[in-house]
Formats: sequence, C-alpha cells, structure tokens
Amino acid sequence: MAVTGKGPYDQQNIFAKILRGEIPCKPVFENEWVLAFEDIAPKAPVHVLIIPKKPYVSFMDFSKTAPAEEIAEVMRSAGQIAHTLGLEENGYRLITNAGTNSGQEVPHFHLHLMGGGPLPAFPQ
Repeated sequence: MAVTGKGPYDQQNIFAKILRGEIPCKPVFENEWVLAFEDIAPKAPVHVLIIPKKPYVSFMDFSKTAPAEEIAEVMRSAGQIAHTLGLEENGYRLITNAGTNSGQEVPHFHLHLMGGGPLPAFPQ
C-alpha cells in the first residue's frame, strides 16, 4: 500500500524495526550513517535497500531536514556499496520513491540499488 511520504515518522514501520534489531535482515553494508541489506523481493539479480539510520519518512523529508553531511554520507555510501558489489563496470540503477504516486510502500526514506544484469527501460 502506497504511503504519502510525509510525516509524522512511524516508529513501527518495518525499516525502523530492522534498525532496532526486531526483524532480521541480510546486511551487505553498515556504517554510522546507513544500513544496507538485501531486498526480500528482489527485482534484479542484485537488489539492495540502503536506509539511513535516522528517521526520515521519504526523500522529501530527508532532503529538507537532514544535515548536509548526512546527505553526503548516505550518497557516498551508496556509491561505495555499488563498487563493493562489483556493479560499476556494467552499471546499476539507484531509485527512491517518494509519496503516493511513486508507489512508496515503507514510510522510511530508502534507496533501491539494483544491477547485476540488464534492467528494464523506464516507460517513456
């Protein structure tokens, strides 16, 4: 079910529970800023979710309220993960959904890192 991408932050969303250790995940990367883990319903051979450790509802919230250092570190981490997973040579896709029309399902800002093979083209 799509969410609006606007506040308030729901502390009971699945990513908040993963960050608290209440729900397990298959981590691929972690630092002080982010946790990255395998998507449980992958849409590509490699499909990793990258979530900031702080509570942001969507990219709308993150881009408006996160400090510049945190924004930079989340993006830098995404690049580092793509490199570590060997996705740079053949390319990858980095996507975030924000709000109802995008199909955002979890009210916690996250990036989808997808690659490992040809990805379908976006509709024109």
